[in-house]
Amino acid sequence: MTFCKTSTAAAALMSLALPALADGELNLYSSRHYDTDERLYTDFTEATGITINRIEGKADELLARMEAEGANSPADVLLTVDTSRLKRAKDMGLLQSIESDTLEERIPGNLQDDDNQWFGLSQRARIIFYNKETLDNPPATYMDLADPAYKGQVCIRSSTNTYNQTLLASIVTHEGEEAATEWAQGVVDNMARAPQGGDTDQLRGIVSGECDIAVSNSYYFARAIRTDVDGVSADIGKIGLVWPDQEGNGAHMNLSGGGVAKNAPNRENAVKFLEYLASDQAQVYFSAGNDEFPTVEGVELADSVKQLGEFKADDVNLSDVAENIGTAQKIFDTVGWE
Repeated sequence: MTFCKTSTAAAALMSLALPALADGELNLYSSRHYDTDERLYTDFTEATGITINRIEGKADELLARMEAEGANSPADVLLTVDTSRLKRAKDMGLLQSIESDTLEERIPGNLQDDDNQWFGLSQRARIIFYNKETLDNPPATYMDLADPAYKGQVCIRSSTNTYNQTLLASIVTHEGEEAATEWAQGVVDNMARAPQGGDTDQLRGIVSGECDIAVSNSYYFARAIRTDVDGVSADIGKIGLVWPDQEGNGAHMNLSGGGVAKNAPNRENAVKFLEYLASDQAQVYFSAGNDEFPTVEGVELADSVKQLGEFKADDVNLSDVAENIGTAQKIFDTVGWE
């Protein structure tokens, strides 16, 4: 897939009695923590008359909750971020396979589970950023991040971060475990500091001069274009970006996605909700409201996302990548990536 400029009060995790069996309702467990998603929910209710009862929390907590609830879980839909968590939910037996011609036709095959247990609904690219004032020859590929020429210059998140786990799993998928291990060791050797903070903190590291190179998801940078992000927006002109691997596999894409819960009491409504999230209306809002890339091809991009420019995305099957996440974590441990 090629993206181009012209392409078209979180609730606490508490014991809450949801009206699971009522007609016209949907029980949503979501680890997406964006206030802008409220528009998605209200538009769905207005279009269908289906009321959404929502519980929001951290992904791992929601998965543990669903597991503990078992067959009595009121959850109809799980929404979460990153392929690694979608795979974890599947492996834990928390999702079910569904049949939906709408989802099959609209979501590219490489962005959905082979067994139709989860579907990608929005994307974020994993980009290499650099200090334009101090670096004339930034890395052109992910593999270049391990080049000794960049020793002491790289800021990147910890090995517990799901974005990094999936990135390394994709390298395992493309290059094999041995090459992926060498790469991870090279990145550790090139770190400017011990891994710390979130993706925005990696961008702040460029502004502060702690690092010349940073790895971050695209929507953090796009957000700093659209709004005032402390420590980034005021000096955004000094940050350059590289779309990695444009002569090879293309830029790695992280998913935000969802699936129907294993014991969904409102299964039909759950499928309707996922189909709605794949509609043009919802897909446009993923971009406009949260600076993400749609998964449905041809959907208009937000101006902040368009400003990132044209690029080739990696079209690897993310179900295959998901199978290598365990190997990626083993590699992180082997090379001492904190």
